[in-house]
Amino acid sequence: MRLSWNEIRVRAVAFAEEWQDAAYEKGETQSFYNDFFNIFGVKRRTVARYEEHVKRLDNSSGFIDLFWPGVLLVEQKSAGRDLTKAYGQAGDYFDALPEQERPRYILVSDFQTFEMYDLDERERTFFALADLPQQVEKFGFILGVQKRTFKDQDPVNIQASELMGDLHDALQQSGYTGHDLERLLVRTVFCLFADDTGIFEPRDIFLDFLETRTREDGSDLGLWLSRLFQVLDTPEDTRQKALDEDLSIASKVGVRVGTLEYTPNLLKQSGLLIYRYQLESLVYSVGQNEVEVDIAWRTRLCVFAPRSD
Repeated sequence: MRLSWNEIRVRAVAFAEEWQDAAYEKGETQSFYNDFFNIFGVKRRTVARYEEHVKRLDNSSGFIDLFWPGVLLVEQKSAGRDLTKAYGQAGDYFDALPEQERPRYILVSDFQTFEMYDLDERERTFFALADLPQQVEKFGFILGVQKRTFKDQDPVNIQASELMGDLHDALQQSGYTGHDLERLLVRTVFCLFADDTGIFEPRDIFLDFLETRTREDGSDLGLWLSRLFQVLDTPEDTRQKALDEDLSIASKVGVRVGTLEYTPNLLKQSGLLIYRYQLESLVYSVGQNEVEVDIAWRTRLCVFAPRSD
């Protein structure tokens, strides 16, 4: 289970203060990046190596300062050096690497400034060491949290309905039944919908939350979902100021999922357990704008659609 973003920011503040006077490439690079990876609770030696030998396309040799195959290439310079030239040098190394080892990210730094390039998204991020606590999410890939690319999806997804059926059966067999079970399913479906359509920002933040903050065996999943639903039921202006950032999924969205009124009906179609809930409407707020939503239930899965009237 990864560290919370709150803890990561605290560590980043301490790192920036400790390394504010760093300047010498040859003498400090390895200690610098060992500590840098520790910000995220990751041991550098488990993922990346130093001084990776590379034979450039012109047959000259060079050494990558830090290399994480397929993920990250770092070119480090002493304080005040030209980072544009450093990026050109990193590009030469990139071109010489085997296709399967070419990284998505290139980072060039002189200790006091960072330039990060996301080659898949063609994005460049530039910031000072002192601003690292505000930029740590750019390094989410160290934790396995990747920026996702989205495609339009069919809103009526039979596979999703089957998974919800399996979830219902598993919970019911474990003794979690009745009103509590049906309310949990409504809340979960809404969160999945909000995650998929951009109500939660950025998209897939709920998925990342489940994948990275809960144990693989699922033993603490109920606890985390309970905490999340409690936050969703609390108006933003009255939420705890020191709230775990990963529980701030709906920081700009007020959704009182715990107060929804519904009448659950269970249907059987082709041996598949289906759920249909008769909800009149749901109002959620995005910033200062309130949007009223009709919940339309189709044959095999719920579909959320904006009101037309």
